[in-house]
Amino acid sequence: MNERARILVVDDEDDIVELLEYNLEAEGFEVLRAMDGAEAIAVAGAETPDLIILDVMMPRMDGLEACRRLRERPKLRGIPIIMLTARGEESDHVSGLDVGADIYLTKPISIPVLMSQVKAALRRSTREDSPQDVIQIHGITIDRLRYVVEVQGESEPKHLPRKEFELLRFLASNPGRVFSRQQLLNEVWGPDVYVVDRTIDVHVRKVREKVGESLIETIKGVGYRFRA
Repeated sequence: MNERARILVVDDEDDIVELLEYNLEAEGFEVLRAMDGAEAIAVAGAETPDLIILDVMMPRMDGLEACRRLRERPKLRGIPIIMLTARGEESDHVSGLDVGADIYLTKPISIPVLMSQVKAALRRSTREDSPQDVIQIHGITIDRLRYVVEVQGESEPKHLPRKEFELLRFLASNPGRVFSRQQLLNEVWGPDVYVVDRTIDVHVRKVREKVGESLIETIKGVGYRFRA
């Protein structure tokens, strides 16, 4: 992990930004700032940060809309996003994951927990692995070099959010093998990143909507598998 990784902090409360900036810089990170979603997109486009910490409730453009727009841009699609919010209901958590957040944390912020999640997300995003660059199976092509999924019979490639892409690629790399939710969380998010089991269900649903309902099978009481 690059100890001088750049973290974009997006929040409309100065005291929150200053608190996060102080602690991130103490850990050796460079900090970029934005006060709302629109500014966050502009800063991210110009600076390409290594990770984004994104508040939800902000003026001009909230964090959900900002996250959605960041995930639509090929240059920014792979940046890990940690979403912060005072809203802790499960529906809010699901909404954050639906628009492409990698991790969803509830305020008030535990600084040690946040720092741990930042480091874990950066480790996961930069980890060297050796999967196939291109997987072709059941009429779909998963290209990790271009970060696109092509579906047979469709003219345009699909650009999945980062975690949806990684989940699909991992399952497709192991057709026929059943994985529990916890195993998928460990493989795709990493064992040192805390997200709830519901995260897997949300991401599987989104992947099915984009590449076909039949490719990922639910094994009742166990987990999921990619069709053999």
